[in-house]
Amino acid sequence: MKGLRLKGCVAILAIALLASCGAGGGGREQPLESFTAEEIYNKAEFELEDGNADEAARLFGEVERLYPYSDWAKRALIMQAFAYHRDRDYENSRATAQRYIDFYPADEDAAYAQYLLALSYYDQIDDVGRDQGLTFQALQSLRTVIERYPESEYARSSILKFDLAFNHLAGKEMEIGRYYLKRGHYGAAINRFRVVVEEFQTTTHTPEALHRLVESYLSLGLTNEAQTAGAILGYNYRSTDWYDDSYKLLTGRGLELEAAGDSWLRQVYRQVVQGRWL
Repeated sequence: MKGLRLKGCVAILAIALLASCGAGGGGREQPLESFTAEEIYNKAEFELEDGNADEAARLFGEVERLYPYSDWAKRALIMQAFAYHRDRDYENSRATAQRYIDFYPADEDAAYAQYLLALSYYDQIDDVGRDQGLTFQALQSLRTVIERYPESEYARSSILKFDLAFNHLAGKEMEIGRYYLKRGHYGAAINRFRVVVEEFQTTTHTPEALHRLVESYLSLGLTNEAQTAGAILGYNYRSTDWYDDSYKLLTGRGLELEAAGDSWLRQVYRQVVQGRWL
C-alpha cells in the first residue's frame, strides 16, 4: 500500500511539473525530453480526464516519439487513437488505430484498435439523407471485428452496431423509394423496394417495403405482383400495420392476398414458405 501511495505521489508530482512547462511566469519551460515516458503518459491521461482530448492526443504522441521502443509507447499509441476519437478527430483516430494494428497485430488491445477504427466510421453516421459511403465502410470494419475477434468483449457491441448500420442502409433505400412513389415514378420506386426485400430482408424496413410494392404494383395495374407482395406480408408480418393497410387495399379491389403469377416476388414467396430467404 505504501508503494502504491508513493507511486501515486510521484505521478501527481510529474503532472504538476509538466503542467508548469506551458505556464507563464518567470520560470523557464522544462522540455518534454527531460521527463520519463511514464510521466508524459500520466500527464496525457490527466489531460484526457480533464476534457482536453486534443492535448492528450498530442502528449500520447510525444511518448511514442521520445520513447519509440518502450512499452509505454505501445500503450500511448492505443490511447492516442482513443483520445482522437474522443475529440471527434475521426480521421486521425482511424489512422492511429490502424498503425496499432499494423505494429501489434497479436496484442490483446488489437481488438480494441479495430473496434475504434470501426467506430471512426460508425459514429459519423447520422441521418439517412447523407451519402452512405461511411455506412458501407462502418459495416466492413465492424464485420472485421466480429470475424477476427469473435471472443473479444467488442464483438457483441460490433454485432449490435452492424445491425443498426445495416438497417440504416435499408432506410436510405426506403427514403428514395418513397420519393419516387410519391411522384408517380412507380418503376423506380419498385426497384428500391425490391432491394430492401431481397438484400435487407432482416431489417425493420421489410414490412413497409412489401406494402409499398403493393401500392406501386396496384398503381401500375399489376395485380399478380401486388397480391404476391401482400401474401408475403400476411405470411411473415401479419401483426403489423403494413399488413393491415395492404389487406384493405387489396380486398377493397376484390383481390386476395395470395401468390399469383411468376414474378421475382413469387420466387421470394416460395422461399419464405420453405423457410429460406434469398
